[in-house]
Amino acid sequence: MTIRTVVLDIGETLTRDDRYWAAWADWLDVPRHTLSALVGAAVAEGRDNADALRLVRPGLDVPAEYAAREAAGRGELLDESDLYDDVRPALAAVRTAGARVVIAGNQSPKVGAMLRALHLPADAVTVSGDWGVSKPDPAFFARVLAEAEAAAAETLYVGDHPANDIFPAALAGLRTAHLRRGPWGHWWADDLDVRATADWSIDTLHDLVDIVKQ
Repeated sequence: MTIRTVVLDIGETLTRDDRYWAAWADWLDVPRHTLSALVGAAVAEGRDNADALRLVRPGLDVPAEYAAREAAGRGELLDESDLYDDVRPALAAVRTAGARVVIAGNQSPKVGAMLRALHLPADAVTVSGDWGVSKPDPAFFARVLAEAEAAAAETLYVGDHPANDIFPAALAGLRTAHLRRGPWGHWWADDLDVRATADWSIDTLHDLVDIVKQ
């Protein structure tokens, strides 16, 4: 069936998380390598990334600490340098091929605003913070389909995270593409369940153009 809409995750699909985790390491006053290694351990165990922060500071209230960073002027930043190199050309090519492009991931309203300010070649940019519901909640993917303006079987969700992207999107009836990118994408790329669930396994966003043209 023709893919009419391509919906993309954000972190480690469109944007590198280097700055995000470096900022947390600096805020918690631990070496960046230490936190990076703990993120990797959480990924390998299939745990929430935020568990890496709680390993550094047991009992950490992550939302409260996030708010404290913002209040101190050390909150999240995102600009052109955070994008992977294939993002602009691949998204533009997908639109040229005739598909609608939607960006939808688990991010704060602030990140959503910064993404929209980049004027990416997308028809819609939205985030969980705007919706009040986040992946893997089925309600998130119901909102995705409303933005897609296409049937579930004609909508492709692209992401790196099996538990947040591939499995719940497939359960909602969407087609899925697992991206080998970032810690989650690389670690779980050859997992048998991920391979069996994903309709496509891709190494770059440029691969989406051929999928849309099929």
